[in-house]
Amino acid sequence: MSKQLTVLTVCCFFLTIASNAQVTSSIDTTKIKIGEQITYKIQVEADTTDLVVFPEGQTFMPLEMIESYKVDTTKNNARFKLIKKYGLTQFDSGSYMIPKQKVVIGTKTVFTDSLNVEVFSVAVDTTKQNLYDIKPLIEVEKGVSNWWIYLLIALVSLGLIGFLLYWFIWRKKPLTEEEEIAMLPPYDRAKLALKKLDESNYLQRSELKDYYSELTFIIRKYLDEKVYDRALESTTDELVDRLNMLKDASQIELSQTDIDNIETILKRADLVKFAKSAPDIELARIDRDTIDVEIDQVKEALPEPTEEEKLLNKQYKEEQDRKKKREKIILTVCASILILVATYVGFGLKYGFKYVADTIIGNETKELLEGDWVKSDYGVPPIMISTPVVLERIELQAIDTIQQVKRTAFGYGDLDSAFNIGVGTTQYNLPEGEEIDINGAVEETIKSLENNGARNLLVKQEQFITPNAAEGLKVFGTGEFPTDVKDQYRSGEYLILIFVADDKSVMQKVALIWNNEDEYTNQIMDRILNSVELKKVEE
Repeated sequence: MSKQLTVLTVCCFFLTIASNAQVTSSIDTTKIKIGEQITYKIQVEADTTDLVVFPEGQTFMPLEMIESYKVDTTKNNARFKLIKKYGLTQFDSGSYMIPKQKVVIGTKTVFTDSLNVEVFSVAVDTTKQNLYDIKPLIEVEKGVSNWWIYLLIALVSLGLIGFLLYWFIWRKKPLTEEEEIAMLPPYDRAKLALKKLDESNYLQRSELKDYYSELTFIIRKYLDEKVYDRALESTTDELVDRLNMLKDASQIELSQTDIDNIETILKRADLVKFAKSAPDIELARIDRDTIDVEIDQVKEALPEPTEEEKLLNKQYKEEQDRKKKREKIILTVCASILILVATYVGFGLKYGFKYVADTIIGNETKELLEGDWVKSDYGVPPIMISTPVVLERIELQAIDTIQQVKRTAFGYGDLDSAFNIGVGTTQYNLPEGEEIDINGAVEETIKSLENNGARNLLVKQEQFITPNAAEGLKVFGTGEFPTDVKDQYRSGEYLILIFVADDKSVMQKVALIWNNEDEYTNQIMDRILNSVELKKVEE
């Protein structure tokens, strides 16, 4: 009878039947060590037409759900058999009760029975231990920096941009023939135009219409610039009347004979233009010489500019020079902005706009990722790891008063940094036949994170193998970590590697905590994780 009662009691721990025969719940064990996982199972038998809703979220408190598995479904005639499993754990020792869980089947609500679970702490025997001296400090050779390459590229790029701006904007370009002619004074320009007219073949080809058009344009253009600013668009009579008016007003000392000569040639050109006259070649040459003389006469007849006019002309030229300089400056600024924008867009399309912006503005984690990394050994036995900075030794006390457990630790950063790196070695003095409790080490590490302000930690475990084939335990997950602002937290990830040495008396840890919303930090953590290797002491 007693034996039957004991069997019944054990069965009650592992399998509980709900008040409705359609729902049963069970756990795979009633006793665990801190941090171990319990598999909690709910089994439901229901009609194929019933909708079944299983519990979701943290409904198993005080135990914590670390994983929810997919529903396993099998069909038996007109009924479904559904099995839902959950992974639960607890990081404090004690006796706990898994509360009743609500399952909705169609329009009915069914509750499972509560279950009891015992969580035991990990006992560590520290009465015996072989202690070793602390590993001496060693110098780490810093890698050769390539900063000068980036500086050289930047200087060459700036030099090229400066050369292009100078060549196309600021360089004094050689003038074309037309520009050189335009720079000449009106008198010299008129004389040069007559010389070019002599070199033409108008008279040889008897093209008198074109010849007289060029000849009259020369005198009209000169008068337009020096005497009357509407000479080009005025008729012959209007232009002659203006010259007579200026002569009578003593504004120009031009004789009546000179005015008559100009009038005669302009009217002859008008007749040729409308094909009412065809003078011979010699007369055309005489008219050309007459225009040459009259240009000289007009120049002599013009009054000398006053000092005020000279000053105004000088100011006008200076203002033109300033205007051109302003135009060059504006053009230079616009061209520089355009080059910068085009460069940014080009590199942004190739490498990503955030990467380019972080490169220009500066990003601390990006600089660490792309900087000179340090590969070094830490602790005894050594843990080889590559990090963006050298890890500093952290002074620790033994965990008991008689110094029977010895620890060495190295680290960088803290919980409110973008990332935190920790490497530690713990040497135990265990009785013969006993081994280090890794689950206890997991609990200790998680407790340490919580004591430093971390909360809502999701814990997962799996095997980890280093590149040199050393096997260990990988504990990882997400959580909320404190920031430098009081009572504010940020989400992040953590990862802990735990290794036990061959002699079973040394435990080695690598702890990484980082802000998983920063892509550069994620890359740093991946690179660190892939670099972890264990080395034997004799190496």
